[in-house]
Amino acid sequence: MTDDAFDPMKTLAGALPFLKRYDDQIIVVKYGGHAMGEEETALRFGRDIALLEQVGVSPVVVHGGGPQINAMLKRLNVQSTFIQGLRVTDEAMLDVVEMVLAGPVNKQVAEAITRAGALAVGISGKDGGLITARKLRRTVRDPNSHLEQVLDLGFVGEPAEVDTRVLRLLIGADIVPVVAPVGVGEDGQTYNINADTVAGAIAGALGAERLLMLTDVRGVLGPDGVLIPEMTVAEVQAGIAAGWISGGMIPKVETCIYAIERGVKGAVILDGRVPHAVLRELFTDSGAGTLIKP
Repeated sequence: MTDDAFDPMKTLAGALPFLKRYDDQIIVVKYGGHAMGEEETALRFGRDIALLEQVGVSPVVVHGGGPQINAMLKRLNVQSTFIQGLRVTDEAMLDVVEMVLAGPVNKQVAEAITRAGALAVGISGKDGGLITARKLRRTVRDPNSHLEQVLDLGFVGEPAEVDTRVLRLLIGADIVPVVAPVGVGEDGQTYNINADTVAGAIAGALGAERLLMLTDVRGVLGPDGVLIPEMTVAEVQAGIAAGWISGGMIPKVETCIYAIERGVKGAVILDGRVPHAVLRELFTDSGAGTLIKP
């Protein structure tokens, strides 16, 4: 379906059962990657989130910003190193990451939603004690010695605790929170956190009705390459074990499982580049990606 052929208001007119289902429900949307790269795509996303708020849904947006960070690092002639898809973050890198994520990217997303008619406020995981972080520790097996070793990714963290008070205050005032994925440790150290992980942790802490993971892929593809519209957690785990869920899709489905285990009713992986993907997922029978359920 083309963008021109999709009429949000026409779709909503036939979506009364869906509106009733999501009325006053919290929907956490992870927005990032190349889905947020082009201005028109960003403005369309802002309009869709504003529309959710206007029809009674309570959206919370968690954004990434990898391409924007890469662009700034290139301007500063700073080289990046990645291990297992995670950016190694030293102190200088951390300053750039926080500056970009909690600065222009965060404010641009909030401004796009506000321009579309809903109040949005940009915050980071450091504001109001939202995200208490701890250093992320990953172990990998050396392919030669077969011994496990601990990776040191620098100031890369993971959520240890989510305090939802500031989010609930904003939601209660009909304000859309827009969250940048940085957190602070108990010792005051700032950490760079993967946006998918933050979205899953926030969705779980809020007991969200849905976690929507906007990515650069259509969803989970089966062994035959065909999109799978709906899966259970057990089916996802079987797909990982069988090897046809692999690569970068594994951390995404693991984030979905993490959120579901903490009370989220369902998590969806969908292509954020598709026009109105969020509205199609929530307000149509066909959906727009892969829904993962308990």
